[in-house]
Amino acid sequence: MKDKRIRVSQPLTRGPSAFIPEKEVVQANTVDERTNFLVEEYSTSGRLDNITQVMSLHTQYLESFLRSQFYMLRMDGPLPLPHRHYIAIMAAARHQCSYLINMHVDEFLKTGGIAEWLNGLQYVPQRLKNLNEINKLLAHRPWLITKEHIQKLVKTGENNWSLPELVHAVVLLAHYHALASFVFGSGINPERDPEISNGFRLIPVNNFCVCDLANDNNIENASLTGSNFGIVDSLSELEALMERMKRLQEEREDEEASQEEMTTRFEKEKKESLFVVSGDTFHSFPHSDFEDDMIITSDVSRYIEDPGFGYEDFARRGEEHLPTFRAQDYTWENHGFSLVNRLYSDIGHLLDEKFRMVYNLTYNTMATHEDVDTTMLRRALFNYVHCMFGIRYDDYDYGEVNQLLERSLKVYIKTVTCYPERTTKRMYDSYWRQFKHSEKVHVNLLLMEARMQAELLYALRAITRHLT
Repeated sequence: MKDKRIRVSQPLTRGPSAFIPEKEVVQANTVDERTNFLVEEYSTSGRLDNITQVMSLHTQYLESFLRSQFYMLRMDGPLPLPHRHYIAIMAAARHQCSYLINMHVDEFLKTGGIAEWLNGLQYVPQRLKNLNEINKLLAHRPWLITKEHIQKLVKTGENNWSLPELVHAVVLLAHYHALASFVFGSGINPERDPEISNGFRLIPVNNFCVCDLANDNNIENASLTGSNFGIVDSLSELEALMERMKRLQEEREDEEASQEEMTTRFEKEKKESLFVVSGDTFHSFPHSDFEDDMIITSDVSRYIEDPGFGYEDFARRGEEHLPTFRAQDYTWENHGFSLVNRLYSDIGHLLDEKFRMVYNLTYNTMATHEDVDTTMLRRALFNYVHCMFGIRYDDYDYGEVNQLLERSLKVYIKTVTCYPERTTKRMYDSYWRQFKHSEKVHVNLLLMEARMQAELLYALRAITRHLT
């Protein structure tokens, strides 16, 4: 058996995040006793880890997050504890998120998991292995999930999943895919002194995680240096955004767009989202980086099959047109929530509280401005993520997305949501340059929850169809 103790490279920047100055996060933590209380109550590792430190810039949200995560990992539920952590590892591996993998390898062993399983999927029971397909689709192309996938998992036989177990697994997969987006989007640093459990320390932190986030020396993204950069300085950028919000508000009061016009605007936004991370992002890596990347994935890929499978644009040119998921036909509030609660009690309430919390969270500020209603901006961010997954709200004017989200922000959103492992500090720095770091962390929380909800909607819709 190969020695698993692989050195975790030390981050080049201090503090919990490679993107946020340490003093900004630490200041928030020292003031806040509430955070310490929450960690004692709801952290499975019992320590204030880097994710929690960065999230504690928004304590109200942090409470919802930790409570629901604690519930799915530790409270009564259909799945045994070690299985829960193994599923978290499988989910994080889809995005090569060594931070989360390392964390859950420790937890897996502490909760009595069988060490041999950490050698890879060929060592785990067949029924866990059977989650591969749904893990892959949920992470990258959730719109492909059908009731047939569900039927295959729950069909009778020794390796079948009960529906409550499957719902528990789906919630965990969606949670950890989305959390990987937060980890990469916020530049979360590896923990400084990783405890080594039973001699297992699986994965070195990959180049993307450390060197690249801090140096950003190998990604020249044309779309970031082009169009609206350098032309406006960041202050007037902020003023222009405020102005657009005000104008949209007035137009909204003046006239309603027709249904046809609304449909056209959605289709236009969906198509345009293809051009958002343009080819440059992918072809600008020097060759050697990809070789490094391959070395890393061999360590991660023991937990997944088909590592090359990734996000494909929902509105791909020249392919058959995939149907749009009309949000009104299957909503979280009216359909998903009750199904989850019925099959895995109480998690529905906790998730619902977390979704509402992030969507309604506001301090009524934008950078240096106070008393601002940011509802319009929060909705644009949430709905743009859903748009990239083909989910359309009939009552939303997608023209607003174009007005409110500038190109560098769209590049950032698409990367964090669809290819989180490619996020760089330059992308994080390039949008909303006048805004506070806490506001950018708020953006990441919105992206994470929007992504989780999109994955759940597709999976739960398939389960509902299986049941009807």
